[in-house]
Amino acid sequence: MAAAAFAADPKPDAAIKNKNIDASVLLDDTIKADPALAADCLAEGRKWMDKNAAEAAASRKQDPVMFRNGAWTFERKYDVRSVVDGHYVSIVRSDYMDTGGAHPNSDVDTILWDSAAKKRISIRPFFAETADNGPTMTAMRKAAIASLNIEKKKRDTSDTATAEWYKGVEPKLLKIGAVTLAPSTEAGKSSGLTFHYPPYAVGPYAEGGYVAFVPWETLKPYLTPEGTKIGGARPKDDDDDAQ
Repeated sequence: MAAAAFAADPKPDAAIKNKNIDASVLLDDTIKADPALAADCLAEGRKWMDKNAAEAAASRKQDPVMFRNGAWTFERKYDVRSVVDGHYVSIVRSDYMDTGGAHPNSDVDTILWDSAAKKRISIRPFFAETADNGPTMTAMRKAAIASLNIEKKKRDTSDTATAEWYKGVEPKLLKIGAVTLAPSTEAGKSSGLTFHYPPYAVGPYAEGGYVAFVPWETLKPYLTPEGTKIGGARPKDDDDDAQ
């Protein structure tokens, strides 16, 4: 049974396997279909694996006991969340790391790729201004935290919906959270922004990760024509899919 399950696992697009480390990078099919995007993600993924391989080798030299349970495990997955206006591709990058500690760790980040320009971009083109602590980012943070509070209420974890846990969510483009364009009921449109937070970011490890949703409607006063153009309604099932 185990062999059959293993056979069904997708083949990594890049891997390093030795006595210190078992690392892999996986790209989903939509990414593989775009050569420039696939190359960009693979280059980043390989760099990540090389860095962890070097750290694992150094750790073994320093303390071989750290590897008493075998090689450390690292897995990075790149999954497309949405394709908006035919060229804005939102990707969720999920990392899993087991270095023999009390529990494995995970992390999440996002990439916004413009397949027309063949490069990574930010959400800046959709907003008239995105200054640190400015009107747009202040409104965005307020809405993201309101969404997190709703999610915490659903999970019965409202006791951690505190300023202390949210202090890392700052009204700054690089500090508000890893962002994607949420899909819409209308092809090519987006219903808003989703912010992806790994375990520990906005709550204790046991609570796991969180996803906050901010509709375009909430951000309407701050949008550029490009931001207004891509707006649409959120699919009912996206609340679950976003997790």
